[in-house]
Amino acid sequence: MDTFPGYERADGTVGIRNHVAIVPSVSCANGVVANIAKAVPEAIPLFHGNGCGRGGIDVEVHNRTLQNICKNPNIAAVLIVGLGCEFVSAEGMSMVSSFAGRPQAKLMIQEEGGSRETEKKGIEIVRGFLEDVKKLEPKQFPMEKLIIGLECGGSDAFSGVTANPAVGVASDWFVDAGATVILTETTEMIGTSHILEKRAADPETAEKIKAIIAKTEQKTHEVLGPLAKVVIAPGNMDGGLSSIQEKALGCIIKAGTRAIQQVVDYAEVPAKKGVVVMDGPGYDTESMTGLAAGGAQIILFTTGRGNPIGFPVVPVVKIASNSRLYKNMPDDMDVNAGEILEGKSLEQKGNEIRDLILRVANGDQTCAEQNGQNGIMCVYTQTTAF
Repeated sequence: MDTFPGYERADGTVGIRNHVAIVPSVSCANGVVANIAKAVPEAIPLFHGNGCGRGGIDVEVHNRTLQNICKNPNIAAVLIVGLGCEFVSAEGMSMVSSFAGRPQAKLMIQEEGGSRETEKKGIEIVRGFLEDVKKLEPKQFPMEKLIIGLECGGSDAFSGVTANPAVGVASDWFVDAGATVILTETTEMIGTSHILEKRAADPETAEKIKAIIAKTEQKTHEVLGPLAKVVIAPGNMDGGLSSIQEKALGCIIKAGTRAIQQVVDYAEVPAKKGVVVMDGPGYDTESMTGLAAGGAQIILFTTGRGNPIGFPVVPVVKIASNSRLYKNMPDDMDVNAGEILEGKSLEQKGNEIRDLILRVANGDQTCAEQNGQNGIMCVYTQTTAF
């Protein structure tokens, strides 16, 4: 098991899916994108509510996110649909896709004669992309070409002792095999800086870890005041978690025990292999968007309360922390980590997750994919709209 099947891209990345994507540069183009996708249902639309009305750092973050989404390895070809007066540059998205060797096209609604004309041209382009994409055949590739995103949402008191450490076992296996795993949700690292710093591969990485966690903790105090030590959702508390530190101790173990090689910004593609920390928010849909933009071909999503959401172009594996959830939502959960409480070892469950990842890479669909739980892109926003 030292290789996985995938589709080679011109930039050297490898996809485990072979999607034709339709990406709006701004939410104003969502309607046109929806109509193109309705006419060509094999294509994948990536709707979002961003692209304009922001300033400062958000312009940089939104451009980087949407540009890097267009070159996610699971995307074989992309149609970019812009409006013509937005902040996010459709031209920039097109250029990044082109530099990555992706077959791509760009349509601007204000330049094409309006919505209907844009839709007609878009339908023809996407159908042509699909014909070409179907000719691509998967090959075997070394594990160093695989990037796995790590996510947890709707956690409970069992998440930190079942699902998350089981994912950590799988993470260690893949890192040892040469792959990359990305740990994100900086909010859910508060209280664990001292642990993560010790895992850093070098002093510079340790300082970056310390800085991003300190910055996030300061922001929570500014926003929440005396409630800053909680910073968890009501569902987390209902599930038995008492504080952000308790949740964080469970969160970070998803990345196993190996050295942290790099810290990257939200939606940034890692330059190093192994364990990588992405500075990102705790909101699930924003986190998954950042991971997908960072090049993840698959996302492992642990949950104790039950969250069924997936992501448009990246298969999301749902791992239940307890058997009650797994039995209550059997159509949404791929793995029952609650069996650890019933006698299975962490190693056994970690190996099960590892084997499932390899099957998903080989084409098996996750529950979220089967259910059409494609979700939407939700880009991280730090400033208020204007």
